[in-house]
Amino acid sequence: MRLVDTFPTNKIKGLEYRIGRIMPFGATVTDGGVNFSIYSTEARGCTLLLFNHGANKPFVEIPFPEEFRIGDVYTMMVFGLNIETVEYGYRFDGEYAPEKGLRFDKSKVLLDPYAKSISGRSVWGKERGKDDFQHRGQIIREDYDWEGDKPLELLQQDLIIYEMHVRSFTAHQSSGVKYKGTYAGILEKIPYLKELGINCIELMPIFEFDEFENSRVVNGQRLLNYWGYSTVGFFAPKAGYAASAPFGMESDELKNMIKHLHRNGIEVILDVVFNHTAEGNENGPYISFKGIDNRNYYLLTPDGGYYNFSGCGNTMNCNNPVVRNFILDCLRYWVFSYHVDGFRFDLASILSRDEDGHPMMNPPLLESLAHDAVLGKSVLIAEAWDAGGLYQVGSFPSYNRWAEWNGKYRDAIRQFVKGTGELAPEAYRRIRGSEDLYGGKSPLLSVNFITCHDGFTLNDLVSYNDKHNEGNGEDNRDGSNDNYSWNCGAEGECDDPEVNECRLKQMKNFMTILLTSRGMPMFLSGDEFANSQKGNNNAYCQDNEISYLDWNDIDRNRELFEYVKNLIAFRKAHPVLTSASYDFGPNGTGYPELSFHGTTPWELDENASNLSFAYLYAEDHTKFGTKKDTFIYVLVNSYWEKRIFHLPIIPNNMNWHIKFDTNSSDFNFKKIKKYSNKETIELQPRSTIILVAI
Repeated sequence: MRLVDTFPTNKIKGLEYRIGRIMPFGATVTDGGVNFSIYSTEARGCTLLLFNHGANKPFVEIPFPEEFRIGDVYTMMVFGLNIETVEYGYRFDGEYAPEKGLRFDKSKVLLDPYAKSISGRSVWGKERGKDDFQHRGQIIREDYDWEGDKPLELLQQDLIIYEMHVRSFTAHQSSGVKYKGTYAGILEKIPYLKELGINCIELMPIFEFDEFENSRVVNGQRLLNYWGYSTVGFFAPKAGYAASAPFGMESDELKNMIKHLHRNGIEVILDVVFNHTAEGNENGPYISFKGIDNRNYYLLTPDGGYYNFSGCGNTMNCNNPVVRNFILDCLRYWVFSYHVDGFRFDLASILSRDEDGHPMMNPPLLESLAHDAVLGKSVLIAEAWDAGGLYQVGSFPSYNRWAEWNGKYRDAIRQFVKGTGELAPEAYRRIRGSEDLYGGKSPLLSVNFITCHDGFTLNDLVSYNDKHNEGNGEDNRDGSNDNYSWNCGAEGECDDPEVNECRLKQMKNFMTILLTSRGMPMFLSGDEFANSQKGNNNAYCQDNEISYLDWNDIDRNRELFEYVKNLIAFRKAHPVLTSASYDFGPNGTGYPELSFHGTTPWELDENASNLSFAYLYAEDHTKFGTKKDTFIYVLVNSYWEKRIFHLPIIPNNMNWHIKFDTNSSDFNFKKIKKYSNKETIELQPRSTIILVAI
């Protein structure tokens, strides 16, 4: 029995249709048909175009009758479509007056902003023919069997975030997976992630994008839009990352990956780009927003041009109510339909700008996301700056929900470890959880990192003094010049044992500090086995071995891998390291929960330049639910000479044990060297030791 509102009332070229339902937006399979719903506040008319899969011309164009428009929404239900083979787009009619910000052009076939699947880029790296179309919507069934799965909702204080690029992670021939460079490839690597101890992966953009955007050939090498920070469709997964995309199964492949990651206790955070789109400025293509509602979706100058706070040609008008609702709909969809656990927002400071581009004290979008019911347990992480010069680390409107990529942590720890003693006072604050930045709210507002996709890998950070981006075809002008790196005495790869020993120690030093700091730690995939990008600190266009992880490096750098793996396990075993509060005062042990020391315990001028210090965690078993009290003493020597450290006095029934030593080349984690209460310990140049008192 059909519902009253599913009987056709109109007919064109053998297809029956009627007025549809205004919600949800997009193309939705209904009883006997497909419901199409799209809105534009300034269009004069709209036409639905239906194509056979891959065809250049539509087999039918259906203008929306005036009675099919409710408010600003055009809605139509079409019957008898084969959703497996049909694609769709729209034409919008309206005023073309660029000086007023109006760019309607009914000759353009536009993509539905709510399209859940997008054709045209289903095979990664396949070049189009000259007559191939750009992007069209496809219709999917929301019928995936999750078998009881839901977002994991792990405590944020327990997360170990592992940033990765879907393709780079398994594209290399050494990855050993069947479906290289795909969602399915990540699924095959779950045992590796579990062994390492990762419980949260942060995927670089997987919303549909065009890898051939701004493609070019440099020195015989095809350069692509490899990272994907240029979104085409916000509701559709990147089809080229799915082995099954040619069969229209990219949605199910991604969901299957997420379900199996969840079964293994691993959350999934998506890196999302709402600051701009792939349409660029006035010289860019028409894809969707520009031809649907240009003045609503983009920040425009008084003469109708595009503000460019993103550095990519345009800037989304994020606090416009239309755009705000669009972003909310998008994120809710990914949480509900894909069970995504959280989001990292690229250039998130743009999300705080008003329609004139000025920062807002209380941005409605950020407040809405922080308090949204569907996103209530989702991780929200801001990259708290933008290309327009707005830098908000420590001042991003958080509503006690938003965490931040802490760029100040990265810069301070990089400089200190390489030997800049003037940064010691700031390093103490960053290790504490950056209480000075976050007003005593929680260390969990700080995502601590040394490396990420944007910049040097950990190996390159200790192997290059300068960036080497010549392969990007921009005369090495692109990428950051402020890397705070040090090559340990030789630029790039070398055979000098002393240089390589120094580099290994420095990588261990960085990881030791990162994983014993308060806050949420994050590191770049491959850093655990010294992956290199050959000095390229901006590999955004490199679809090749510069970007791919070489899994042979695990065997070549087994010592580093084992060190990082055991550090992660150590962090998980000691909740005092992951506390969500800034409670540094005395606890049940009689000691401050976190305190900083010089080479002599309790003696440290925290405002003075310094290259050698220590910090003590006192883990109270009654507070943290551990079996017994434990003391953790992290000794750091960034000086180029040895330093003698006196050890703090601890209860008589305890002794210090060496747990980690970055200077030990053959460290065996099963052996423990004991130290009594009053002894001293010698730290080698540029080394770190973790002592545990039990």
